[in-house]
Amino acid sequence: MSTILIVEDNEKNMKLVRDILRHQGHATLEAATGREGVRLALEQRPDLVLMDIQLPDIDGIEALRRIRAEAALDAMPVLAVSASVMPDDQHKIVSSGFDAFITKPISLRPFVDTVQRFLAAGRRRS
Repeated sequence: MSTILIVEDNEKNMKLVRDILRHQGHATLEAATGREGVRLALEQRPDLVLMDIQLPDIDGIEALRRIRAEAALDAMPVLAVSASVMPDDQHKIVSSGFDAFITKPISLRPFVDTVQRFLAAGRRRS
Protein backbone atom coordinates (compact mmCIF):
# COMPACT_ATOMS: atom_id res chain seq x y z
CA MET A 1 0.00 0.00 0.00
CA SER A 2 1.28 3.43 -0.95
CA THR A 3 0.82 6.68 0.93
CA ILE A 4 -0.17 9.68 -1.17
CA LEU A 5 -0.18 13.29 0.01
CA ILE A 6 -3.00 15.39 -1.43
CA VAL A 7 -2.44 19.16 -1.26
CA GLU A 8 -5.77 20.73 -2.19
CA ASP A 9 -7.74 23.64 -0.70
CA ASN A 10 -11.12 22.80 -2.27
CA GLU A 11 -13.03 20.35 -0.06
CA LYS A 12 -14.98 18.75 -2.92
CA ASN A 13 -11.81 18.18 -4.95
CA MET A 14 -10.06 16.80 -1.86
CA LYS A 15 -12.91 14.36 -1.20
CA LEU A 16 -13.01 13.19 -4.82
CA VAL A 17 -9.26 12.51 -4.98
CA ARG A 18 -9.24 10.92 -1.50
CA ASP A 19 -12.14 8.62 -2.38
CA ILE A 20 -10.53 7.53 -5.67
CA LEU A 21 -7.17 6.84 -4.05
CA ARG A 22 -8.60 4.98 -1.06
CA HIS A 23 -10.77 2.89 -3.37
CA GLN A 24 -7.54 1.94 -5.16
CA GLY A 25 -6.09 0.80 -1.80
CA HIS A 26 -3.84 3.76 -1.02
CA ALA A 27 -3.47 5.60 2.27
CA THR A 28 -3.83 9.38 2.05
CA LEU A 29 -2.44 12.40 3.86
CA GLU A 30 -4.19 15.73 3.37
CA ALA A 31 -3.15 19.37 3.43
CA ALA A 32 -5.22 22.42 2.53
CA THR A 33 -2.29 24.86 2.20
CA GLY A 34 1.09 24.80 0.50
CA ARG A 35 2.99 25.23 3.77
CA GLU A 36 1.10 22.33 5.37
CA GLY A 37 1.81 20.23 2.29
CA VAL A 38 5.54 20.93 2.54
CA ARG A 39 5.51 20.10 6.26
CA LEU A 40 3.72 16.80 5.72
CA ALA A 41 6.00 15.88 2.80
CA LEU A 42 9.07 16.47 4.98
CA GLU A 43 7.69 14.71 8.06
CA GLN A 44 5.78 11.80 6.52
CA ARG A 45 7.73 11.19 3.29
CA PRO A 46 4.80 9.94 1.21
CA ASP A 47 5.31 7.81 -1.89
CA LEU A 48 3.71 10.47 -4.11
CA VAL A 49 2.38 14.04 -3.83
CA LEU A 50 -0.61 15.46 -5.73
CA MET A 51 -0.19 19.25 -5.59
CA ASP A 52 -2.84 21.81 -6.47
CA ILE A 53 -1.30 24.94 -7.97
CA GLN A 54 -3.70 27.61 -6.63
CA LEU A 55 -3.41 27.47 -2.83
CA PRO A 56 -4.30 30.07 -0.18
CA ASP A 57 -0.79 30.74 1.16
CA ILE A 58 2.10 29.72 -1.07
CA ASP A 59 1.28 28.33 -4.50
CA GLY A 60 2.03 24.81 -5.62
CA ILE A 61 5.13 25.88 -7.56
CA GLU A 62 6.68 27.42 -4.43
CA ALA A 63 5.68 24.38 -2.36
CA LEU A 64 7.38 22.15 -4.94
CA ARG A 65 10.53 24.31 -4.80
CA ARG A 66 10.67 23.85 -1.01
CA ILE A 67 10.14 20.08 -1.30
CA ARG A 68 12.83 19.76 -3.98
CA ALA A 69 15.26 21.71 -1.76
CA GLU A 70 15.35 18.62 0.50
CA ALA A 71 17.73 16.07 -1.02
CA ALA A 72 16.11 13.24 0.95
CA LEU A 73 12.87 13.82 -0.98
CA ASP A 74 14.43 13.83 -4.43
CA ALA A 75 12.97 10.46 -5.46
CA MET A 76 9.40 11.42 -4.45
CA PRO A 77 7.22 12.18 -7.51
CA VAL A 78 5.19 15.39 -7.26
CA LEU A 79 2.33 15.76 -9.73
CA ALA A 80 0.64 19.07 -10.44
CA VAL A 81 -3.16 19.07 -10.36
CA SER A 82 -4.73 22.18 -11.84
CA ALA A 83 -7.80 23.48 -13.62
CA SER A 84 -5.54 25.74 -15.71
CA VAL A 85 -5.77 24.48 -19.26
CA MET A 86 -3.95 27.28 -21.03
CA PRO A 87 -0.88 25.82 -22.80
CA ASP A 88 1.41 28.55 -21.43
CA ASP A 89 0.28 27.82 -17.87
CA GLN A 90 0.73 24.08 -18.32
CA HIS A 91 4.22 24.61 -19.76
CA LYS A 92 5.17 26.90 -16.87
CA ILE A 93 3.89 24.36 -14.33
CA VAL A 94 5.64 21.36 -15.88
CA SER A 95 8.88 23.28 -16.52
CA SER A 96 8.98 24.30 -12.85
CA GLY A 97 9.87 20.72 -11.95
CA PHE A 98 6.63 18.79 -11.54
CA ASP A 99 6.83 15.23 -12.80
CA ALA A 100 3.45 15.39 -14.56
CA PHE A 101 0.39 17.59 -15.02
CA ILE A 102 -3.14 16.34 -14.26
CA THR A 103 -6.01 18.56 -15.34
CA LYS A 104 -9.17 19.26 -13.37
CA PRO A 105 -11.84 18.14 -13.55
CA ILE A 106 -10.20 14.77 -13.04
CA SER A 107 -10.89 11.99 -15.55
CA LEU A 108 -10.93 8.79 -13.55
CA ARG A 109 -9.01 6.32 -15.76
CA PRO A 110 -6.19 8.69 -16.87
CA PHE A 111 -5.84 9.93 -13.27
CA VAL A 112 -5.54 6.40 -11.83
CA ASP A 113 -3.16 5.35 -14.63
CA THR A 114 -0.88 8.36 -14.05
CA VAL A 115 -0.77 7.80 -10.28
CA GLN A 116 -0.02 4.09 -10.75
CA ARG A 117 2.71 4.82 -13.31
CA PHE A 118 4.56 7.18 -10.98
CA LEU A 119 4.15 4.90 -7.96
CA ALA A 120 5.66 2.04 -9.98
CA ALA A 121 8.41 3.93 -11.80
CA GLY A 122 9.21 6.88 -9.52
CA ARG A 123 10.43 10.22 -10.82
CA ARG A 124 11.49 10.68 -14.40
CA ARG A 125 15.11 11.53 -14.88
CA SER A 126 15.95 13.94 -17.65
